[in-house]
Amino acid sequence: MRSRIFLYLFLFTAMIALYLYVSGSKQLTASNEKAEELEVKLESVQDSLRTTELKVFDLQYFALENNDDALAYYDHLSLDDPARYIADKLLETNERNGDNPLIPYEGMESDFKINKIKVLNHRWIIADFSDGKYWGELFIRYELKDDLSVDFTMAEHLLYTRSN
Repeated sequence: MRSRIFLYLFLFTAMIALYLYVSGSKQLTASNEKAEELEVKLESVQDSLRTTELKVFDLQYFALENNDDALAYYDHLSLDDPARYIADKLLETNERNGDNPLIPYEGMESDFKINKIKVLNHRWIIADFSDGKYWGELFIRYELKDDLSVDFTMAEHLLYTRSN
C-alpha cells in the first residue's frame, strides 16, 4: 500500500512537472515571437526617425539659426536669438491699422497680415500673408542696424488666385 502511494505521488509529480515544462516552453516561444515582432517594429520606427531627421535637416538648411556665417554678422550685437528678434520686428508691422505696409495688395475679405516668417540669412526673409481667404508670399530684404532697428524692404511678392 505504501509503495502504491509513492507510485501515485511520483506519477502526479511527473505530470505536474510535464505540465509546467510544456506551458513554460509555450510561454518562452510566445515571448520570443513577441520580442522579434517588437524588434522589427523598432527597426521600422528607427528608419522612420532617420528619414524624418534627414528631412528636418534639409528644411533647416536655409535658416539663420544654422548659418554660422550669417550669425557671425550679428556677433557684435547682444542678441540671444537674432532670427526671433527679426521675426518679432516684422510681426510688429502687422500692428498698424489696415493692411500690412509691406504687402502691396489690398485685403479683399479683411486686412492682409503676415502670418508665417522664415528668416533665411542675415539679409533675406520669406513670409506668408493672408486676409483669411486669400493668401500670398513675400520675399523681404532686411537690415538689422547696430541700434537694433530693422529696415524691411519688400523685394518680391506673389498673390495666389483661387480657382473654383
